[in-house]
Amino acid sequence: MQDSAIKAVLGPTNTGKTHLAIERMVAHSSGCMGFPLRLLAREVYDRVRAIKGDAAVALITGEERVEPKGARYMCCTAEAMPRDGAGAAFVALDEAQIGADRERGHIFTDRLLNTRGREETMLLGAATLEPLVRQLIPEAEISDRPRFSTLTHIGPRKLSRLPPRSAIVAFSAEQVYAVAEMLRRFRGGAAVVMGALSPETRNKQVALFQNGEVDYIVATDAIGMGLNLDVNHVAFAGLSKFDGVRMRRLLPAEMAQIAGRAGRHQRDGTFGTLAGTTKHGAAPEFTEEEIYAIEEHRFAPLTHLYWREPEPRFASLATLIADLEAPPEDPALRLAPQAIDLATLKRLAEEPVATNVRGAGMVRRFWEACSLPDFRQRGPDVHARFVARLWQDLGEGYLGADYVAARISELDNMAGDIDTLQGRIAAIRSWAYICQRPDWVLARDEMASRARGVEAKLSDALHARLTERFVNRRTAILMKSLGQDAGMLPIEMSDDGAVTVEGEVLGHVAGLRFTVDPSARQEDRRMLLAAAEKALPRLLGEKAVALAESDFGEVELARGAIRWRGQELAKLEHRDGSVTPLLVPSREVAALPDTARATLLPALEAWLAQKLSPLEPLEKLHHAASNPEAGSQARALLLNLIAGHGYVTREQAGIEHLPKEMRPFLRKIGVTFGALDIFAPALLKPAPRQLLHALGLDRRPVQDAMLPVIPDTKKLPSGYRHAGSQAIRIDLVEKILRAAHETRAKAQAKDRKRKFVLDLALPISIGLEEGNISRLLGTAGFRVQKARPLAEGQFGPPRPDRWEWRPSRRKQERQKPAQPREGSAFAALADLVR
Repeated sequence: MQDSAIKAVLGPTNTGKTHLAIERMVAHSSGCMGFPLRLLAREVYDRVRAIKGDAAVALITGEERVEPKGARYMCCTAEAMPRDGAGAAFVALDEAQIGADRERGHIFTDRLLNTRGREETMLLGAATLEPLVRQLIPEAEISDRPRFSTLTHIGPRKLSRLPPRSAIVAFSAEQVYAVAEMLRRFRGGAAVVMGALSPETRNKQVALFQNGEVDYIVATDAIGMGLNLDVNHVAFAGLSKFDGVRMRRLLPAEMAQIAGRAGRHQRDGTFGTLAGTTKHGAAPEFTEEEIYAIEEHRFAPLTHLYWREPEPRFASLATLIADLEAPPEDPALRLAPQAIDLATLKRLAEEPVATNVRGAGMVRRFWEACSLPDFRQRGPDVHARFVARLWQDLGEGYLGADYVAARISELDNMAGDIDTLQGRIAAIRSWAYICQRPDWVLARDEMASRARGVEAKLSDALHARLTERFVNRRTAILMKSLGQDAGMLPIEMSDDGAVTVEGEVLGHVAGLRFTVDPSARQEDRRMLLAAAEKALPRLLGEKAVALAESDFGEVELARGAIRWRGQELAKLEHRDGSVTPLLVPSREVAALPDTARATLLPALEAWLAQKLSPLEPLEKLHHAASNPEAGSQARALLLNLIAGHGYVTREQAGIEHLPKEMRPFLRKIGVTFGALDIFAPALLKPAPRQLLHALGLDRRPVQDAMLPVIPDTKKLPSGYRHAGSQAIRIDLVEKILRAAHETRAKAQAKDRKRKFVLDLALPISIGLEEGNISRLLGTAGFRVQKARPLAEGQFGPPRPDRWEWRPSRRKQERQKPAQPREGSAFAALADLVR
């Protein structure tokens, strides 16, 4: 058989590409066309049916199949399009550049590469696709088609200056509702086109606009996919959208696809942005580069298309997954990101539901179940559970007609608000898809008809709700903030911090900080904040006064700040070495009304002064360090002691410079001179240690209870010293060593011997293990001589161990007077003395 001709017709919108393809198809004996949207497939189906008659044309989408017996022409969504083109003489793929889409691109790439007509194949798409067509299909005949009309940018326009016959494009259902509501209030109403509507309801909405009953239509970006409307101007309500991964700005080619809806055939069109939808802030605006690209139809070419193995092997689930994740060989193709069907397959393959999936037939059937589209858009977890339940029901072979009818009947309910109806429509679309499967449902045709009927009724109910309100309750209330009575909104705050207006949540207040409701979409956040801010000064002021009059039970010191319910009220800044910090109010406190702020801040200062009472011993050290009578050596020691937050080792203290006559002065202010450490015992209690850590002064780990002995750790808590496999509080170290020295002195006073017996009852009672006692005493110069065990046959108490005090000699460099460490307090004082 002679190879069929492959033609790529590329160019911007309004070049007649789809019209040309329809003309070519009806000129052949049979044809098959694939489209990106079921709405577009339905529109072309109606046009071809008007030419060829009802019996000659079929419509096949995921949720709908109209297949007259002997139909020779087929209009499909790309996913429902047969890979072999149904053997038709003519095959066309519309919007082929969608092959670069992360979610659906691999489907379009497969149809572009493999679906061919017997006599003619036509690929329709944007001019950006041309380099890839030349690379992937070198035999294709490429033709460019100029736009019939021109596009001109006219800048932002408010609703009051929006030209008649305008389409406003939004990128979320909430934004569509908000704009439609404003148009209803200010310009007499608008038609609404959304993907959630059935084709019948969509046609009714479009008819409102086409017949002139309304001058405006509000739509999602689906309007850019070939829906033909009598539009003179396209206004963008935003220039960013969520692409399934993140919020991002539209690409110039995407902007042009939408803006190209303006002006049909020989009539010129304009485009711009919609201004005035927010009370504060500038309207979204195109850059000069974007305007040039759209007006001149010059865009960066596509560099790759997404691909996934279209004919995987079904030997096992592992083989299937491996094939679906295999990378393409052609450099112009890129492995498609993991779509919802593959994510569902991989998730369920590891669960018990897939245990019995064996053999090619069963694996294929399991993959078909996993390929159920996530119409409800409730995330991979919820969707996977739905598919798992579906597979369990399919395990018996077919879904019974009674069971499917019951599920459809559950959704046959026209009551509820907009969101409820949208949820039911998404659910009935899932069942409409299920009912289209030839091997899943008994009485398939009847069940499919029921599902379509319920979807049509739900869409009509949604159409009625949109006609009445165009917006959900919260967005309608927010719209009031755009009017003159915005200050009259009855905004309230509950005990748990929820800020509401007429029962609808605007956000929450934690501490004194307002946070917009996280469920709100990005484009609504500014309106939510603007509405809440009208009453927040009053509400937060009342809350601050109530806090000032309370017992501060929920207020705490943490991470160098005063916090209330986890939120910062004031930072603590320590200046001039003083323990008492300065309060630096947080932004929320500083923004309080004057009366509330003047009430709260003194209350916080009084509470803080009371909380700082355990640090009075440290404050005494500060005052002593600034006393000129203390002498430079004592001040240097005190500064080192303060820098250590209450203790310092003898080696680091610079004690060799301290005159002995100064020691009574230091002991009087609470300084203890230990064998290993110099410390203030009052600062080794739990309260001051916790407080120093909370204030951010001592960043070392803290032992909340300051237990006498704890297991040794790599990062030693503040106030402890290593003792073998344990760590012991330094004041108790001194107690043990002082007792050891007293025992030594008494023993040597009697017989002048070096060796003596130590009673280890004290360290054992404190909690030290025997081996760790020797390690601790060894750091202070005590050496133990283990007693010989009793000879065999001897009886009596064991001989005691003998101890002696032999302090180790310092290294040569340590014999010199201790040099102040660079950057230490003592070094600073030494510099001043010099």
